[in-house]
Amino acid sequence: MKLFHWGTAVIAVALITSTATIYAANGDELKDAQALYKQNQNGPALEKVNTYLTSKPKDAQGRFLKGLILTEQKKPNEAIAVFTTLTEDYPELPEPYNNLAVLYASQGQYDKAKTALELAIHTHPSYATAHENLGDIYAQLASRAYDKALQLDRTNTAAQNKLVVIKELFGGRTNSAVAVTAPVKTPPLVVATAPVVAPPVVKAPEPTKVAIVTPPPPAPTVAPTAVPVVVTPAPTQVAVVAPPKPTAAPVVVPPPAVVQPPKAGEGSEDDVVSAVLAWSKSWSDQDVNGYLGHYAAEFTPDGGQSKGEWETARKDRIARPSFIKVTVSDTKVVMNDANTATISFRQTYNSNTLKSQNSKTLRMVKSGGKWLIAKEQAGG
Repeated sequence: MKLFHWGTAVIAVALITSTATIYAANGDELKDAQALYKQNQNGPALEKVNTYLTSKPKDAQGRFLKGLILTEQKKPNEAIAVFTTLTEDYPELPEPYNNLAVLYASQGQYDKAKTALELAIHTHPSYATAHENLGDIYAQLASRAYDKALQLDRTNTAAQNKLVVIKELFGGRTNSAVAVTAPVKTPPLVVATAPVVAPPVVKAPEPTKVAIVTPPPPAPTVAPTAVPVVVTPAPTQVAVVAPPKPTAAPVVVPPPAVVQPPKAGEGSEDDVVSAVLAWSKSWSDQDVNGYLGHYAAEFTPDGGQSKGEWETARKDRIARPSFIKVTVSDTKVVMNDANTATISFRQTYNSNTLKSQNSKTLRMVKSGGKWLIAKEQAGG
């Protein structure tokens, strides 16, 4: 199990870099503090990071490092206070929730640890460390429940067998006739060694516009059938005149017939790209109803949420920032059939609290003449 330690040794907390990376200024004090922290010089590291936070009190990376240092100094209550304020100011970041869970677990507050990990997973459903840690919390809670069952009924062989399984899982030992204590080894500490640089913002390409041009009317002496054309530039009308003769009249040759190219059908790749660009614009405009209107009725969120819970969370996260800018680039569309398609692209997210860039895949379905999102997957 990652990060947890149920004994008296120092708790190690990992800073996990993901697509939702914590961005901060690259101040010399922060670099120095990170270097001192890696050398286990926690006192000088704390002085440096406090100096840095004097000028940048809201910086997420500096505050996160301070929480790590306080944890190493065996000041769990102060570290809990730091990570708690980070979750309040940056609720979209899963790492502070995860580290709160580690600290709560070290104090035996497994219910609080469970709640913190569930919030981390709600924020970032693909955060594997939080899922693993939550499994370990469930195992500890199960151990307590089986122990209580044996205290009430020592003949309960089913509970005894389950306690043995938990003991073997964690490599622990039995401290009494019925209770199992499962100390878990802490993995090496993982800490960011350098400030993270924000990725460049990639502007989404504008959708291609096709000019529709109607050819000029035919000459009075010729009556060809007018054919509407979709072409740039318009076909040129050519007049051929015979050499002048005293009695000869000019001869006009009609323009060559131009065949109209077929229009993009309702299930074309361009329509799918246009739907995704409209979705990103609603998100950037913080138009919650417009944004949610791009999702199909059968849309299923990741992480085991119901669609209602997911919509409530999205409304809060879209309304919270003072501004949002979402751009889409490098689109690739695969038409599965006339009514379903898969589109993958590069998504860049900018707001006053977070910058991120990641790949995304959407499964689209056509419903009521519109392309809607049926499934959403990051990193696809």
